[in-house]
Amino acid sequence: MKTRRSNKLEAAFKPAIYVLFLLLTVLLSLAPLACTAEKESPEAVREKYARTLLIGLIPEHNIFKQMERYEPLASYLSEKTGIRIKLKILSRYGNIINNFTTLGLDGAFFGSFTYALANTRVAVDVVARPESPQGVSTYYGMIFVRKDSGISSAAQMRGKRFAFVDKATTAGYLLPLKYFRDNGIDDYQGYFSETYFTGTHEDAVYDVLNKRAEVGAAKNTVYFRLAQSDRRILEELEIITRSPEVPENALALRSDLDGALRSRIKDALLGMDRDPEGIEVLKNFGQARFIETTNRDYDPVFQYAEAAGLDLSTYDWMNE
Repeated sequence: MKTRRSNKLEAAFKPAIYVLFLLLTVLLSLAPLACTAEKESPEAVREKYARTLLIGLIPEHNIFKQMERYEPLASYLSEKTGIRIKLKILSRYGNIINNFTTLGLDGAFFGSFTYALANTRVAVDVVARPESPQGVSTYYGMIFVRKDSGISSAAQMRGKRFAFVDKATTAGYLLPLKYFRDNGIDDYQGYFSETYFTGTHEDAVYDVLNKRAEVGAAKNTVYFRLAQSDRRILEELEIITRSPEVPENALALRSDLDGALRSRIKDALLGMDRDPEGIEVLKNFGQARFIETTNRDYDPVFQYAEAAGLDLSTYDWMNE
């Protein structure tokens, strides 16, 4: 039987024991956080990402949209491969080729024509490209006008304003060049009242939509992606012609890059659709998976350039 004194002692110690118990619980709960913080220390991060690769991006969209789309992909690849992936958006398509060496780029997401040029002029090899949820891994170029323009042929384009994208794009320049050649237009600058380069496919679409130019050229994927949020594009624009299908923007790396690094990046890309984290990143990227890509996939680009009368080994991609 407990005495009155023992009951008093027990009552006095109960609060202290309770407080001690709480302190131990809190300390134990903080222990994993401390370990995590230690793992993410600057030294640990530097050790984790012992190698950094600089990857260039072409200006398909404006810089903000490009970073919003590609940064999660770069972060995913960094986490999965242990290679820090840094992105560099270039102001012009041709800058990827001009600056590949001067900026120390290790690779880039090339458009089909920029890859054909780079493969001819710079030592790069393609690795992989994305495939859409519909199973499409290609795109094509389109020439379009406003429906109320009265233009339906090359002959009716004489004296009009033409909006190109860039001299280093398939959709935004190579297609129009081939189209002009097929329709007997040898001097397009003299044929149109004005020709200019918008710098992005998005701007080419909106310049025609907003009557800055009467005729424009751009890639179908950008055109129809914009149309999802702006119905005016489908309601007010009309497509005159299109190019053959060519590979979607693909990642290519320096030919002399360490083979082990190349394999880690390639394996991470090709395995994204089997990884829950990768699937979420792919959704943000607007694609279903990445597929293996080789130089043979670019045969249509080389053939189209030849048909347009271009020699890629001497071609000047600088915009006037």
